[in-house]
Order: sequence, then structure tokens, then C-alpha cells
Amino acid sequence: ENNDRVYKLNDDQVTKLQALIFDVDGTLADTEEVHRLAFNETFRKFGLEWHWSPELYVRLLSISGGRIRIRQFMDEHPPQLPPGEDFDSFAARIHQDKTERYARMLVEGHVALRPGVLRLIKEARAQGLRLGIATSTALSNVKTLLDHNLPADWESWFEVIATCEQIKKQKPSPAVYNHIIWKMGISPNEVVAFEDTENGNCAAVSAGIKTIITTHNFTEHHDFRGASLVLNGLGDSGHPFRISQGNAHGATFVDINLCRQLVGELAAVIPLQKHSAKQ
Repeated sequence: ENNDRVYKLNDDQVTKLQALIFDVDGTLADTEEVHRLAFNETFRKFGLEWHWSPELYVRLLSISGGRIRIRQFMDEHPPQLPPGEDFDSFAARIHQDKTERYARMLVEGHVALRPGVLRLIKEARAQGLRLGIATSTALSNVKTLLDHNLPADWESWFEVIATCEQIKKQKPSPAVYNHIIWKMGISPNEVVAFEDTENGNCAAVSAGIKTIITTHNFTEHHDFRGASLVLNGLGDSGHPFRISQGNAHGATFVDINLCRQLVGELAAVIPLQKHSAKQ
């Protein structure tokens, strides 16, 4: 091995990593089961004979956004509406109750961030990378989760937090990612996005962004074509991830160096040949 080689970056070829963008539910924390339980408790409160089993919820996760999920389920299983109420207003009331119930369950259950998430966020901040959140959930859900898992000033860590209240076109539309990269004033090829669902992956990839997918029980069988990496989690030192798709470049856990490799920043490090005196 020649340790005397000199390297330089070819500025014409390098794409530099500028930002990480995170989905929330299922990505920052394994919250989907809590959502499912909250939906079912709300259905019982409203006297609805609906029950979303884990198997059914896998299918329903193809619909981004809880209110839209409820509304579309109503079309297949029409409920008896209260007097003077239409489907849309009834769905909105159900969703509001479910959102409040979910927040209480998060607080009571102390749902933690997935392994490696806090480590990666801290490393990104230490290296001066910019952070964003792209989610189909409500801002109140984001705040409840992160208020209990990050320091009090966590909102200042994220330059843009885009939720379903701001972006009406839900994933798999790339609208939320297009909004964030426009607000940040960066190119999509300077970003790595973290997602856990097929819709989330489609949204980021359609916006021209590299994706790292961290699956869980509800999404491990999704179609993640176009993703740079599909893993069972971010991993940590001593707790390697399992790769389902993509090239991790020898890494065993996701760090900023791996993210740089995925956007091509380190691929453009080229060796310079040392000239001998005989030449």
C-alpha cells in the first residue's frame, strides 16, 4: 500500500453535501404502531366499527397523511354520519381527535428516536451541514416527538420544517422536497434524504435527491427502486445495519462520510502520481 500518494479534489467534478432532510414518522422514530393504536381508539370513541389491523395498516400506509387516509377509507367503508355533517368534516373531526390522542400516547410512552438518529444529527451539526424536515404529519406531532427527545432549542437546528399544513400535495408528490430545497437555495444533488416508506422514497427521488431508507415492520416489503441505500436502520458502532439494497462503501453504520460518498463528494478524490527524478 502506497501511503505517499497525494490527493486533491477536482472542483469541476465534485458535488458537495450541503444538507440532510429527514422524514419523521417511521424515520426519526418508530411511531407507526402508536399511530395505528391511536386511530383504533379514536374509531371506538366515535362508535365506528372500524379496526385497522397491522396487516391492513401496511396497505393504508400507501396513503400519505392521516386525514386523507381516513377520508379514503370512508369511501370503502361508509359510516353513518351524524346529522348535518358531511364526509369531509366528519373525517376532519376524527383526525383531530386521533392527533390529540396520539400526542398523549407519545408523551405517556416516551417513544424514543431510532438508534443512530441523534448521533447522525449531532455529527451533521458539528460539520456545519444544514438540516430539514419533510413530513406528511402535523407540526404538533413533530413537536410532541422532538420536544421529548431533543434539547429545548431543537427547532433552531432545522432550517426548514415542512409539514402537511404547509404542503397540500402529499408524498409521493415531490412537492415537500421541492419546497425545502427552494427555501434552502440548494441543488437537489447536494442533499441526502432519509425516509422509511415507498411514497417517501418516490417523493425524494422525484425531486432529484439521493435517499437512504430505514425500513421497519410496516414498510420492509415496500418497493424502494431508485433509493441509494435500503437498510434496516442507521446502525451504530458495534451495531451494524443490514443492507437490503445499494452500496454502503464498506460502512457498517450511516455517518456523514457515507452521506458524502452517496452524493459523489468523495468519489472525485483523485490520486496524483509522484514524479521521479529520472523522468
